Amino acid sequence: MGTIHFPPLTKEKAGLLGLFTGAALAALLIQPIRLLPGSPAACVFAAGLYAALMLSGFRMGKKLWAGENAVSREINATCPKILDTSVIIDGRVLEISRTGFLEGDLIVPSFVLDELRHIADSADDLRRARGRRGLDILRKMQEELGSALRVEDVRQDAADSAEVDVRLLRLAAALGGAVMTNDYNLNKVAGVAGVPVLNINELAGALRPAVLPGEEMTVRIVREGKEPGQGVAYLDDGTMVVVENGRRHVGETLGAEVTTVLQTSAGRMIFGRVKMNENRAG
Repeated sequence: MGTIHFPPLTKEKAGLLGLFTGAALAALLIQPIRLLPGSPAACVFAAGLYAALMLSGFRMGKKLWAGENAVSREINATCPKILDTSVIIDGRVLEISRTGFLEGDLIVPSFVLDELRHIADSADDLRRARGRRGLDILRKMQEELGSALRVEDVRQDAADSAEVDVRLLRLAAALGGAVMTNDYNLNKVAGVAGVPVLNINELAGALRPAVLPGEEMTVRIVREGKEPGQGVAYLDDGTMVVVENGRRHVGETLGAEVTTVLQTSAGRMIFGRVKMNENRAG
């Protein structure tokens, strides 16, 4: 005997199911009223009960549908991870895969591989270097991960002019997987589309030592900031530190007091000011 496949429950169907459930419940509750002699008040009460329970059932059905689908969009540890171009070029995915924290297959869509090759053949020196770095990272991952990393051959209709990001989201939805990226815009679009995202920048931010306002750090001012008087320094991990009144200390190493820490999916920024004793000494 073959397996019976039921059509997926949509939000509208869930609402209608709740509506009929409310109607059935109302029909049961008005049974005692139907035994009483007919009166306008009883009819009004029965009609109101029907309306209230049917409306509540409709709303509850839609809410339950939304809750179940929100759970289904959670990232399963063993679901396939679809890599985008930026995360491959970034290279940190190789180090993460070496730790064993990533479960499930890592998938490189054929159109992402084509984009990497196109970048590697660019006439621009910087783009060409980035593309070649990405191809080198993929080669190392294939050597170390074996069958856990595979290239998914995804054919595109000639009439389909969708961008790479859109095709990534389509593939992730079709495979029930998550997109792995460090692209801020793709991260936002995937969130709107309901596709799970693993953002390398968010992971890196979560693993960095916490820096709190009021703490002191030693930094080297390397250039001027955008605003008057600002100086810019960088931590060893690449985090930008914007130092108030640090402009006149470019090229110097000094103490700075942290005033604000901003953490976003695009990275972390630290704002601080020159310590008072440093300011007086300068």
